[in-house]
Formats: sequence, C-alpha cells, structure tokens
Amino acid sequence: MMPVVRQPEPNTFDGDVRQPGVAFLKTSPNPTRKQFRKHGYWTKCLPDLRRAYGGVCAYSSMWIPFGGSVDHFEPKSVKPLLAYEWSNYRLASERLNHYKADSTSVVDPFEVQSGWFELDFATFFVLPGPQLPVDVTARIEETIRTLRLNSDDSLVRGRFDITKDYADGHVTLGYLQSRYPLISSELIRQGLQDSIKGTL
Repeated sequence: MMPVVRQPEPNTFDGDVRQPGVAFLKTSPNPTRKQFRKHGYWTKCLPDLRRAYGGVCAYSSMWIPFGGSVDHFEPKSVKPLLAYEWSNYRLASERLNHYKADSTSVVDPFEVQSGWFELDFATFFVLPGPQLPVDVTARIEETIRTLRLNSDDSLVRGRFDITKDYADGHVTLGYLQSRYPLISSELIRQGLQDSIKGTL
C-alpha cells in the first residue's frame, strides 16, 4: 500500500449519488444489505473514481486492468450515513474489496505515510517498514492479513510478474510509477532499478 492523495469530488457526484442516496436513507436509516444493493448509486461514480485514481487499487497499489469497484472505507453496515459520500470511497479491485468486507481494522490509504509498507524482492511479500511505532506496525500487519496481500498467491505472483517484465526490459520505470507505484518506489528506495535488470 502507498500513500494515496485524496481527489476532489466530481461535479456530477451530488446529483448522481449523494442526493438519491440521502433520500433513500431518510426512508431507511439503517438499511439491510439487500436494501443497499437496490440503492447502489455509488456504482454510477466508478468511472470517475477510476479516472481520479489512475485505475490503481488503493489497497494493493496495483493497476486494475478493467472494472474495479467502489470500496466504502467506513463500511456501510457500520456508518450508513457515509454510504453516499465521495470522501468515503476508495478504488479497489473486486478481490481486495471482497477481502476487506466490513473490516474496520485496515489502514486508510489516505492516511498511509511513506515507508509504512515495504516490498521484499526476494519473496515479493509486502512487509511493515522497520523501526515504526509498535501500534503502527500492528495496524500494518493486520492490514496485510485482512487483505491477504501475502497469503493470496495471485497477488504475490502479480508483483513478481510485473517486476520481471521490468527486469526483462518489457516495461519502463515510468510505466511502473503510474501503474504499480509500490513496486517502482521500492525499486528506487532499495537502489535496485538498474541492478535488478536481467536477474529474475
């Protein structure tokens, strides 16, 4: 996970999402999952969310080739009043959104600081940065567990595959920076952007 800069609300958001959502909540202040599914106005802003965040999943720091999903950082079941608020949305792959579910223990990408998450290029596991406060390390470890960043082999393999593409000269560092920012930043921080070439 990388620091994600909050992007401004689109001009159409209020009319497309917030207003119909607020009207629904007035009639059903504590909706069930089924009721929320029938009033999923947030899906209307998914294309805007993709554009605003460059198609990069807020949780895996990996590009979503197509689609993606609107994650409610504060779960709808916990804070229904935030269900139709742009500030509560994070662009997420459907897989990561499913893993996060209604968890409230995941670190907010908007609050992540540089160095909180690192990448081990020997294992391609995501790890907490060293020498962080104990409470921050605990939150990061819980985030890694909840999102299965290391236990889902497809995520680990995905990090390896794109790094190998770079090492083999198939993609540039600029490409990684725009679509796989954690990988690119860790290559640079660890001084591997040149030495890793041809080694994977």
